[in-house]
Formats: sequence, structure tokens, C-alpha cells
Amino acid sequence: MAVGLVLLDLDGTMLTSDKQISPATYAALERAAAMGVHIVPCTGRFYDAVPQVVRDLPFVRYFITVNGGNVLDRQAGELLFRAEIPLERGLELFDYMEGLPVIYDCFVDGAAYMERRNYERIDQFISVPKDNEMVKALRKPVEDLRQFVREKGQSMQKVQMFFADIGQRNAMLPRVREQIPDLLVSTSLVNNIEFTVPTASKGAALRFLARHLGVAVADTMAFGDMDNDRSMVETAGVGVAMGNAEPCLKDVADYITDTNNDDGVAKALEKFVFG
Repeated sequence: MAVGLVLLDLDGTMLTSDKQISPATYAALERAAAMGVHIVPCTGRFYDAVPQVVRDLPFVRYFITVNGGNVLDRQAGELLFRAEIPLERGLELFDYMEGLPVIYDCFVDGAAYMERRNYERIDQFISVPKDNEMVKALRKPVEDLRQFVREKGQSMQKVQMFFADIGQRNAMLPRVREQIPDLLVSTSLVNNIEFTVPTASKGAALRFLARHLGVAVADTMAFGDMDNDRSMVETAGVGVAMGNAEPCLKDVADYITDTNNDDGVAKALEKFVFG
């Protein structure tokens, strides 16, 4: 196969644990781009929350954000694809989550919002330091989330909730999928559950962008580490799970590479793109 499109999750995949791109990974991505391969970050974050080190990559034109809900052509300044949760359905999710031992937020128009009472309890629910720091930095606290989103009157790119107890999250995940069958339910952090519309998956975004670029899906490659990467790892011609990936992703991957801290992306590109 001649790989023409590479999608990469960010946290735990392209980025090291300290949220940097290793020299070996940078060099491999740059080399692939010079060969004409499209390098595309694919993340659950909204665009403005993508780390600057990724946005500064000169060879990246396209970004897939909010788990596939948005596909952005940065060079043209154009949103090529958008699939979001209707406002009223999002408000129903708020009601659902109020009955659970969680804090929750929503993404609207490229920003993340959380009710202040929940924002002030982030430390109780997110114990992983880097995750805690990221959530605090990127959430905008509002007094009444329901009133706020009603006044904005827009659909929601993503809704997510955080559990204080990881075991409780793991136990709830299959139940939530059963109770919310109309939405795509996935995870991207050790203690969260997130909701998008079914057409907003990383796998669907891969298919869309491959078609847009004229690349056969069989000639694509996707890297990930978490449950929300599963659809693109299964869809790609070569689906790669990082060495630090969740077991559920390793089970469906075509190849398991090294960890994000040990240049796993660079090593897999060497095998499948440069080899």
C-alpha cells in the first residue's frame, strides 16, 4: 500500500505525556508530509484547545476535532464538515447527567463550558494532574449552563461527564450506551464518558476526508490510544494502537507500536510509510 493520509490522535499518541512532540516523531511526520502524505491531527478537543505545538506544525493543513464532529481546512479557513448534537437533545443529556454522581460540560461553537458549581469540584473528580490542568484551563465557568446554552441557541459539538471513581465509570459505560442508543458514547480520558452524534466519529471523519482528498480508505493510516479512537483505527487501511493504548483498542488494531513516550508514531511510520 502507498499511504496517502495519516490521522493521529493527540493526547497519549502524537504527544508525549508532557504534551510535546518528540524530535523523532516530528522528523517522521515532516518526512512523510514531504512525500505528499496528508498529516491530520484527530482529537476530541475543539480547535482552539489543540496544543500550540501541534497548531504550529507547518505541514498540517487539515484538523479533525471534537471526535470527528468538525473537519477544518485551516489553509482555506473553511469548516468542511460539521455534525453536532441538537440543542434540545443536549439539554435532555443535562437532565440525564443530573441523576448521576458526575460533573459535566459541553462544547459549543468552539469553546467548552461548565457550570460553576461543577467547575469548583474539578479536583474531586479529576485526579490525573495533566488532565486536571487541561480541563481547568479550557473550561469557561458559567452560573447556569442550561440558560447559557439556550441563550446561545446553538447545537452542541460534544457533551461529556467525569466520574470521581474510575471503577464506577467503567461499570457505567455499557449501561450508558444502552440508555442513550441514539448518540455515540465513547471515552477519551481515564474517567470520562462523552457524547457526540453518530455521524461525528473519528472513523466517519476519516472516510469524509479521504473522499475529499481523493485518497482510498485502504491507503490511510490511523494512530490512537483510547476508546474514542476505535472507529478510525478500525476504518483505516492500517489501524495502529500505541503501546500505552487501552486493551479494547489493541484488540482491534492491525498493529501495536511502541508507547507515546518512546516514539511509537515514528516507529510505525518507518515500518508502513518509509519501509
